[in-house]
Amino acid sequence: MKKTKLDTRTLVKISILSVMAFILMVFDFPLPIFPLFLKVDLSDVPALIGGFALGPVAGVLIQLIKVFLHFIVKTSTGGVGELSNFIVGTAYVLPAAMIYHMKKDRFHAIVGALVGTISMTIVGVLSNYFIIIPFYSKMMPIEAIVELGTIVNSRIVDVWTLVLYGITPFNIFKGLLIALITMLIYKKISVILKNN
Repeated sequence: MKKTKLDTRTLVKISILSVMAFILMVFDFPLPIFPLFLKVDLSDVPALIGGFALGPVAGVLIQLIKVFLHFIVKTSTGGVGELSNFIVGTAYVLPAAMIYHMKKDRFHAIVGALVGTISMTIVGVLSNYFIIIPFYSKMMPIEAIVELGTIVNSRIVDVWTLVLYGITPFNIFKGLLIALITMLIYKKISVILKNN
């Protein structure tokens, strides 16, 4: 696997993609089929593009800078939402970019994105159950958090079912959406990133 040099040009590209990711993160929106606190944003698209074009380390840096900017400018969760976004976003981009860099072709891009979706889903289960929801419960009663899930799915009755029936399908949906958008636009954008 070829190592990515973090020279000035690469750092500039990472910075531009990070700002794009931050802007996309600001424009998040809920979907009525998921609990209200789970909002879809497309900020992982620039991170995945960066991971594919510039290497896995670049993808993770884009995730880190994006959530740091969001934490400074717009957090409404005291950093808990940003921490969650970074954990699951990194779990998505890192394996996807690593697989793509084994052989840079469409097949490895698709496999990478699918493995990234699976990884994000598993890490999302573990991080939400053991870290994120317990942190959230310091700001909001756990019953109120669970109730946000019950409103959209009557099978959600406790933290475990919230993770299983709310957060897990959300992460699968988001991972596949990010993969689809990235596959549609990557070739055009990668030419710009690689030639400058």
